[in-house]
Amino acid sequence: MGIGATAGVAAAGGIALTAQASSGTGASSGGSGAAGVASPDALTFDKDAYTTLTTTITDADGADHEVEYRFYKAITYVAAPVDEKYQCLNVSVPVRIDGTAVDTTDAPILFANSVGGYMPSSVADATGVGGGGATGMPGGSPSAGTAPSASSSASGEVASGGNGMVNAQGGMVSLPKLALAAGYVVVEPGARGRTLVDADGTYYGVAPAAIVDLKAAVRYVRSNKGRIPGDVDRIVSSGTSAGGALSSLLGASGDSPLYDKLLAAIGAADASDAIFATGAWCPITDLEHADGAYEWNWGSNPTSSGSTVDQAVSKELRSQFAEYQASLRLKGLNGFGTLTARNYDEYLVRQYMEPSATRYLAALSDADRTTYLAANTFITWSGGRARFSWAGFLTHVGARKKSTPAFDAFDLSAGENNLFGKGTTKARHFTLYSLRHESGGSARLDSDLPATLHLMNPMPFLTGKPNPHRTKHWWIRLGTKDSDTSHTVSANLAAAANALGDEVDHLYYWDEGHGANSDPGDFIKWVAKITNHTPKTR
Repeated sequence: MGIGATAGVAAAGGIALTAQASSGTGASSGGSGAAGVASPDALTFDKDAYTTLTTTITDADGADHEVEYRFYKAITYVAAPVDEKYQCLNVSVPVRIDGTAVDTTDAPILFANSVGGYMPSSVADATGVGGGGATGMPGGSPSAGTAPSASSSASGEVASGGNGMVNAQGGMVSLPKLALAAGYVVVEPGARGRTLVDADGTYYGVAPAAIVDLKAAVRYVRSNKGRIPGDVDRIVSSGTSAGGALSSLLGASGDSPLYDKLLAAIGAADASDAIFATGAWCPITDLEHADGAYEWNWGSNPTSSGSTVDQAVSKELRSQFAEYQASLRLKGLNGFGTLTARNYDEYLVRQYMEPSATRYLAALSDADRTTYLAANTFITWSGGRARFSWAGFLTHVGARKKSTPAFDAFDLSAGENNLFGKGTTKARHFTLYSLRHESGGSARLDSDLPATLHLMNPMPFLTGKPNPHRTKHWWIRLGTKDSDTSHTVSANLAAAANALGDEVDHLYYWDEGHGANSDPGDFIKWVAKITNHTPKTR
């Protein structure tokens, strides 16, 4: 079942199609784009409804590959869609790579969401693999070397989603295309987002709509085992920023009954929504604790104008972070011990920042390394290893991206305020601190918010009573100069998963900002490793 509405989606980066030839029985089309109950066979994948496309994809090593693939477009993945423009997915299946026929029967499935800023994301107008993206974005693609914020700040700035990542050379990275060239099946789901509003003024894409949609899309894929090519028990999700948060949440909350009623309401397939592995780049998550974490990390850093934020507010939020961190009782990787607000700076430097700088500097020529060290004297380079202090690192990063509070803005201007809107209310406070700052000490959060916050946060599914159906494989990445959120957010996610015995591959990219992906080829190889996949030919 397809859709007829125009999505207005700008394809994110990657290699453009160099040639297209149609074959098969044609891509799905039609549909009203309105809510309603679909026909009984709506959730059955039509394996004959495809268009055959040919494209040239440059892999992470710089080699070009001619890939012929079947493209299944705009398949509605629920039986009672609210908005088919967003509740649809595309499937891309490689047929030939460099002239050799590919057998995808047991291939991993990359489940690549392109959500950015918790905005709506649609694949409806995509003309090929890697063509979906978040809608309503100002400005277009990130410029070379820098990716804009994917979480709305007080200024309203948002970024492209999971297909808009940037490598160390400033080029665009499209994981769906790299996966296709590696012989994987690629599923690209759309999802509702926070800015969607109907004619009655009701916001129908606010939390938890996006995660419910992504779970429904996974259920659609898994319910079509044997019809959709690939191994539906080896689904690996990917996403960046808000998309990275949703990818993390998808992995942490697999098969949680907390979502069952919401999934039933949109006619999701009767199948599992658990996934095999999670890939998350710079996840903007743990939102109810993000303001305190942000101030702990960036409170002393100046804004872009050179001024400092309200230090009284910053101090109060830092205190909240200390209490929250203590409650988690998480231990750092590699035997560090319990992570607290007092020692987290030491942990980040030792576990992530110094190794990141060391990798970066070791890869430079002697002359370039000397030049870099002369310009960055806070680093001591000795014995092939970088050393520095947390204070030196913060000074090196420079201006913080966001004001305070960074996520639950006092004036309700942050994208996250919109994310937790309800009904005809566009934006709400979702922390007691910001609510009471504006409304007084006796104000109470709306009664629905605690449960909604839980549904949007991977941490409760990893701590306390962990979810037994979570993914057991985690790939987590972000740049050291990313001040869109606190570095503790990803590190806590990694520590929580590690404490459960899950496999965790977590590192930071030196001197890279928000949306960075400097090792996409390694991710593709990691997928093959954890799924025990060997490409097969026919």
